[in-house]
Amino acid sequence: MNYKRYFEKAKQATRTMISLSKETTNKVLADLAEALVLHTPEILAENEKDLARMPIEDPKYDRLKLTEQRIADIANDLKNVVDLKSPLGEILSDKTLENKLQIQKIRVPLGVVGVIYEARPNVTADVFSLCFKTGNVAVLKGGSDAEFSNLAIVKLIHSIIAKHKINPDVLILLPAERAATEALLHARGFVDVLIPRGSQSLINYVRENSKIPVIETGAGIVHTYFDESGDLEKGKAIIFNAKTRRVSVCNSLDCVLIHNSRLTDLDKLLSPLAKGEVALFADERSFEVLKNSYPAELLSHATGAHFGTEFLSLKLAVKIVDDFDAALNHIADYSSKHSEAIISEDADHITRFLNEVDAAAVYANASTGFTDGAQFGLGAEIGISTQKLHARGPMALEALTSYKWVVRGNGQVRA
Repeated sequence: MNYKRYFEKAKQATRTMISLSKETTNKVLADLAEALVLHTPEILAENEKDLARMPIEDPKYDRLKLTEQRIADIANDLKNVVDLKSPLGEILSDKTLENKLQIQKIRVPLGVVGVIYEARPNVTADVFSLCFKTGNVAVLKGGSDAEFSNLAIVKLIHSIIAKHKINPDVLILLPAERAATEALLHARGFVDVLIPRGSQSLINYVRENSKIPVIETGAGIVHTYFDESGDLEKGKAIIFNAKTRRVSVCNSLDCVLIHNSRLTDLDKLLSPLAKGEVALFADERSFEVLKNSYPAELLSHATGAHFGTEFLSLKLAVKIVDDFDAALNHIADYSSKHSEAIISEDADHITRFLNEVDAAAVYANASTGFTDGAQFGLGAEIGISTQKLHARGPMALEALTSYKWVVRGNGQVRA
């Protein structure tokens, strides 16, 4: 198959995006939000075809599954994007030199944004909305496990684009086969940046094989540390929410660290997890406490492999630490630099944790479940970057822009 033709069309469509007014852009997204809700039955029918091919015990099943409420949430995210101010054209700096040259630094689109993702059909709509709002062309490569869902959503987007007489190539969905992934990884000169969303293995593969710049939206190996001064009631609620709200997402909790002085509170702290049927992998000290209270069928001895694992399921590692610094050291050793939290009433420990823990999002006395573009007031997100160049944390409108220097003169020449 001639994949190059897809990329040529995408590059040509960047000129279409530059010419669109902000009013037209917002009207397209508003119409799409309405259409998603209106066409929910058709989208769910296609999603069922995908679900029928995936075992329900697969951690990706929950990410793949669409419901009436989830589609309504996607539509609401689109409306939020409409309401946000576009960053395009923002003047980041403006100065006039002694030679009277006026130099401005202005936000512009990245150009063509490629996204490779697995079983997440919501990404299709989210990526389009954010790219479209920021004047970018989106080239999407979804996984074969979400093929029918992605096709249904893209078909709907193209119908709205056609209604507004806009070039349909502003959104391109590549075929689901693996060869399309390889072609996208080598689309140098056509695609400006590539963003992988999915498992750590997918992210590693894209980073190691791409010929174009990559922004990593890394896996989430997430910790919550319950400090010596931690409030028990806060801890119970935060840990339960961070683990069980949605287990298949990257901000889900993977490891709880507990100060050894709070061993007597351990069973109370983790007891809500038993009701959520969370399987615990406990280190030696925590196992000795929990074996008398936690359901035996949900409690196992932890091995080294359980620490530093992104479970994406109802599983959680538990470890006792001797002091605050031991907690920091453990997080430094095993964190994927996504989201980390402390539960504490000690102001000094909170300050040190927030300052010293190297992660895209750090929390004090709150659930890591909030690491999300919409929750951060960004409208939606194209991913959560765990790297430090260009963007970090939930990526939305600003992260999909670059800048250029605009220089105005009146005949100046350089000596």
